Amino acid sequence: MAWGRSWWRSADDYDVRGVDVSAYQGEIDWPVLAGQDLDFAFVKATEGSSRVDERFAANWTGAQETGLLVGAYHFLSFESPGESQAAHLIEQVPATQGTLPPVVDVEYYGDFAADPPSVEDLRGILDPMLAALEEHYGAVPIIYTTQEVRSRYLGEDDDRYPLWIRSVALAPEVPRRDREFWQYSDRDVSDGTLDDLRAMTLG
Repeated sequence: MAWGRSWWRSADDYDVRGVDVSAYQGEIDWPVLAGQDLDFAFVKATEGSSRVDERFAANWTGAQETGLLVGAYHFLSFESPGESQAAHLIEQVPATQGTLPPVVDVEYYGDFAADPPSVEDLRGILDPMLAALEEHYGAVPIIYTTQEVRSRYLGEDDDRYPLWIRSVALAPEVPRRDREFWQYSDRDVSDGTLDDLRAMTLG
């Protein structure tokens, strides 16, 4: 690990813990992974308006065959309409009773890290996607993001959306009462996977 371990102790204090996975982790032995003091898992489903994670079907089925609570997430593209991105996720992820609400992953990528979209442009994509997902799944979507992106693009009106905050070097600045999930690591190693996991707590 590249960081000191003192801040990890605060993560260990949480009783409810989970992971998120994608094709990056390769083939996952779900019974082995689920047996490691985990309670939930989010599985990458889609990206943009056309890309499907190549391991989604296998991960979605494998995770649901364990005792974990399972949800799917979508990586938001800044380059296609929110309506078509929502339709793409809906096409891939069934509205299954007992699963976690869908997640929209909002973070910089590629050249957008140096040249971020305007607030107006991003909200023009994000808002219709969130609305379409809520209508279809009957649950308020979760927003995954970094503290930087949250500060730039999300306001008080977005407090109705459960927040999954990424902060892997330090405990998040976002008060615990204002977030539902904290991703505290993107280099967690667990039995049952070929590569590092993004690990998180509830709260």
